[in-house]
Amino acid sequence: MFIANTATPYYAVIFTSQRTEEDKKNYMKAAELMIEFASKQEGFLGVDRTCDLEGLEITVSYWVSLEAIKQWKENDSHRKVKEKGKQDWYSSYSTRICKVEREYSNI
Repeated sequence: MFIANTATPYYAVIFTSQRTEEDKKNYMKAAELMIEFASKQEGFLGVDRTCDLEGLEITVSYWVSLEAIKQWKENDSHRKVKEKGKQDWYSSYSTRICKVEREYSNI
């Protein structure tokens, strides 16, 4: 879903998680809902997401600024789902925020 040809610089939030076996159906619903909510957040550019059969998931969301990322982090719906994830859905996770200086693509 990433929007190509975005002017650089912009920011990427890389969320890597190892999921538990707990409540996969509700987790997937919540993950899709978070993408829908994020897409309505000011400064959101897009998202790439992948997961493997063992529950490793990598979600990269793209934002115009650090302020936009901060506002998303403070979003009430996002906060509630993050807490549920910490309690039930993730055995481990990490978040990295990166500044994208250049982009190359054949899209």
